[in-house]
Amino acid sequence: MTYLMFLLGLVILVAGGEFLVRGASSIARAFHLSPLLIGLTIVGFGTSAPELIVSVQAALATPPAPGIAIGNVIGSNISNILLILGISALIAPLIIPGRKLWRDLAFMLAATAAIWVMLLDGQVTRMDGLILLAGLVAFLTTAFIAGSGHPPEGDTETFGPNWKPWVMTGAGLVGLVIGARFLVDSATTIARDFGISEAVIGLTIVAVGTSLPELATSVIAAFRKHTEISVGNIVGSNIFNLFGILGITALVAPIPAEARFAAIDMWWVAGASVGLAVVAFVLGGLPRIAGAGLLAAYGVYLAFIG
Repeated sequence: MTYLMFLLGLVILVAGGEFLVRGASSIARAFHLSPLLIGLTIVGFGTSAPELIVSVQAALATPPAPGIAIGNVIGSNISNILLILGISALIAPLIIPGRKLWRDLAFMLAATAAIWVMLLDGQVTRMDGLILLAGLVAFLTTAFIAGSGHPPEGDTETFGPNWKPWVMTGAGLVGLVIGARFLVDSATTIARDFGISEAVIGLTIVAVGTSLPELATSVIAAFRKHTEISVGNIVGSNIFNLFGILGITALVAPIPAEARFAAIDMWWVAGASVGLAVVAFVLGGLPRIAGAGLLAAYGVYLAFIG
């Protein structure tokens, strides 16, 4: 029954994420936002909603599951870059000059450094949460100043009456809440039954599961040659994971952090983030060979923590 709940939670999460992204993207187009801005904010943040709900519910669970709350975010950022961008680049080269992403990549690297420092003392406090949310506000402000006022590129999906995208967005949020609850409860039970660390469960199964909306969005965008949305989705999602999800979760309840996060896993987050920035500037995007390299690195990471 526990495994059925876990699978059901994943299915509901993916469906909810799809509804949320399609509805929110349609609304964003109506306000003439650039594709990169849509990817960085509406799509990136929308596909991160599962991580937000999972981390908050894990922190508030009885007993709390802080390993899942933090591991979910860190593992999602690693899988977003190494797994999702790797697969997307293999499907179609993601050509987007680093100069178009420098500001956003800088925010992602700053968020990574801030979280790493906060994890060193073994807890993400409410004050840390306020600092992280201030970083999110700064990112949103600069992103909208730089990316608003541009007509959308590519085909525009229509959903009939103007109210339909709003209904889809609301239905997606409801699906994410229900799916996240199933996922957290079942994943915690599985971890304890098998004596597996909650941190490892959060870093792998839950992280990849809550990243499925990002995977679907970036892969579809790669197929359609919308590389700005594909890459922007991941960069925006990673920024929101660190600034927004851990910030909100820490405000709700301070999060104890296992030493392994700062000592081991943040090295992988930083390495993946810096590697993405370097490749974007040097190669002007992610060619297929870079995608293969990212997937190979993710395989090494899984073997390492396994």
